[in-house]
Amino acid sequence: MFQLGCTSRVCFKNEVLSGLTVALALVPEAVAFAFVAGVQPLVGLYAAFLVGLLAAIFGGRPGMISGATGSMAVVMVALVARHGVEYLLAAVILTGIIQMGAGVLRLGKYIRIVPHPVMLGFVNGLAIVIFLAQLQHFQITLPEGGHAWMSGVTLWTFLGLIALTMSIIYFLPKLTSAFPASLAAIIIVSVLVITLNLQTATVGDLASIKGGLPSFHLPAVPFNLETLRIILPYSFILAAVGLIESLLTLTLIDEVTNTRGRGNRECMGQGIANTVTGMFGGMGGCAMIGQSMININSGGRQRMSGVAAAVFLLMFILFASPMIERIPMAALVGVMFIVVFATFEWSSFRIIRKIPRTDAFVLVLVSIVTVFTDLAIAVVVGVIVSALAFAWEHARHINVKGYDDAKGSRVYELNGPLFFGSVKSFMELFNPEQDPDDVIIEFQNSRVADHSAIEAIDNLAERYIRAGKTLHLRHLSVECRELLTKAGDLVEVNVLEDPRYAIADDKLA
Repeated sequence: MFQLGCTSRVCFKNEVLSGLTVALALVPEAVAFAFVAGVQPLVGLYAAFLVGLLAAIFGGRPGMISGATGSMAVVMVALVARHGVEYLLAAVILTGIIQMGAGVLRLGKYIRIVPHPVMLGFVNGLAIVIFLAQLQHFQITLPEGGHAWMSGVTLWTFLGLIALTMSIIYFLPKLTSAFPASLAAIIIVSVLVITLNLQTATVGDLASIKGGLPSFHLPAVPFNLETLRIILPYSFILAAVGLIESLLTLTLIDEVTNTRGRGNRECMGQGIANTVTGMFGGMGGCAMIGQSMININSGGRQRMSGVAAAVFLLMFILFASPMIERIPMAALVGVMFIVVFATFEWSSFRIIRKIPRTDAFVLVLVSIVTVFTDLAIAVVVGVIVSALAFAWEHARHINVKGYDDAKGSRVYELNGPLFFGSVKSFMELFNPEQDPDDVIIEFQNSRVADHSAIEAIDNLAERYIRAGKTLHLRHLSVECRELLTKAGDLVEVNVLEDPRYAIADDKLA
């Protein structure tokens, strides 16, 4: 569990340098998300360190970066405003416990039900969110208070430094891969700004990042049911948002690296990270797709890069804050713009006219909802719409083929799934008054899926009984027979020659 993944000096060097690049990008993000949540910058920085370190060690996806995130910060702000930061810390601890419970119950496997159009919409929407988040850095603070957009020399200097950063990241890998391009760009642009004494926004303009080691601190809240009533709704939402973003990021990195992470272990890792973070004064967090893509693009593939990023971030807080605060924001914005370009699925423009209209609608819908609400709502909406579209489409596919066998029984070969969407069509396929006394429904090419299907069979059996006839069900799967036990004596189930149905194995999830 504690293996960091590197067995050679080259691997170690790549992982450490990639971690350093990620740590530099984590600083402004953690500070910004702390402001969003309404807490002090160090609360966000401690979360970035602790969540990043523990998720890297215990999580299920080597190379994935975790820390304080905007999607969770927007949920926290209402709790902090109403009850204060101590209640937030208590909610973060409970969030971690809930997430560990999800890992124990092996709920991470359910990320498999997220359709590909939802994944594309999630990636595109998140790329847009990352892009929009950088626009705040194009504002300056006015002497009399408030903010205004950059203009004139200030704006052109900022844009020029961004362009230089992006150019270095793009062209340097064509010359050498011995050094992470993003880190090289940050160093070169920082040295240029300091040497030429260029007047441009720096990390220090956001807030001071100087601090000490995070200390153990149990939340100063009453340990009673009233406190639980306050924090429980927030904790459930935070746990859901954190797991959804983490598991979707895990899936994305799986696709990029052609490897497989472990969803249930990631639930446990995120839970451990948040529980401990809440006990040390951090605001909690989850996986970060932007920083994870920086890590992957910089060569980070093992747990070492995540651990290195967290350790470097702590070193910045303890010892190197004056140096880090001089890094120009333009360099970090340029890195994030590269992440936006790398994250956005540009192929979706090419395929959107070639895929089914429903999938195209879901892709666009999830992207829009991600931008205007949050990730969790967008994914849930996308899955629901996809499920309803799937149900509607398959509800039209149920049909029967009828014939009389050698014994004079009427046999109906049912094709298509029997579930809530198809029960009305199913009932219309039969006419008990005109059928012979013995009727068999053959389920070898069908499946009873839910309670609505059971009720439909119950009602159909009652219609045959009222007509003085007998209904038999044949070749049901084991799962179908279990569902039909509540139907009682109304139906007769022939269990001979039942087909076997394979169940997906989630032991590795």
